[in-house]
Amino acid sequence: MDEPAWLTERFEEQRAHLRAVAYRMLGSISEADDAVQETWLRLSRADTSGVENLGGWLTTVVSRVCLNRLRSRKSRREESLDVYVPDPIVRREDAVDPEHEAELVDSVGLALLVVLDTLAPAERLAFVLHDMFAVPFEEIGTIVGRSPPATRQLASRARRRVRGAATPDVDLARQREVVDAFFAAARGGDFDALVAVLDPDVVLRSDGGVALPSVSVVVHGAAAVAERAVTFARLSPFVRPALVNGAAGVVVAPGGRPVSVMGFTVRGRRIVEIHSIADPERLRHLDLPVLDD
Repeated sequence: MDEPAWLTERFEEQRAHLRAVAYRMLGSISEADDAVQETWLRLSRADTSGVENLGGWLTTVVSRVCLNRLRSRKSRREESLDVYVPDPIVRREDAVDPEHEAELVDSVGLALLVVLDTLAPAERLAFVLHDMFAVPFEEIGTIVGRSPPATRQLASRARRRVRGAATPDVDLARQREVVDAFFAAARGGDFDALVAVLDPDVVLRSDGGVALPSVSVVVHGAAAVAERAVTFARLSPFVRPALVNGAAGVVVAPGGRPVSVMGFTVRGRRIVEIHSIADPERLRHLDLPVLDD
């Protein structure tokens, strides 16, 4: 096998891992794919004859690409939008194929991605690489230009912030039961039943993007979230169950056209967080196999 073919094969073996790193770093599926593609371009142009651990080299490269994107994002993001919900990974609940099983087992919740989005770029990189992928601080330090002790501190600060991220119950059937009860109550306009399945401190984040700024809100508390659910009850008949980042969620698709994706964090038989994306532009670019019949 010639060297270009060998490099291509080795890269394809690492692609899923590199995409997982990039998605956790960026919270954007399209940006993650772009970062992986840029990593391939750098590999194809580099002299790797002296590289002993190609997987580690590729992880370093994709991490640097993502760090640069995060740093530029701070200055360019027009998300002077009040609310931003990271891209969800949506899968059919009843048809998870082998290609996606590992992805679901290793999925990261939208609630965690929202918290990661509040971190400084170097903190996010240190946390993602060390706590999620077990990369040593010595290697992370070379990427962020810090000493290992300083890099350890970056991860520690990030960890304290991330500790507050809502974590779901692991029982998917129980999650689905609660989410179904939420929509049944919404369809029936049953305010009390809605409040009963919501944590008193529930948070709803809704991202309508530039096209629907009126939809972009953060709502706190069971009563306020229940009121909003009743207001949008007309859409309940068009709810289709889905896995959203490995947890119970839905795609709302009147006439088969998706108008929102909703992810739920369920804990102790109550909903503690809801993340909704209604941005038409982003929905157009999401892979929504849940809608395939």
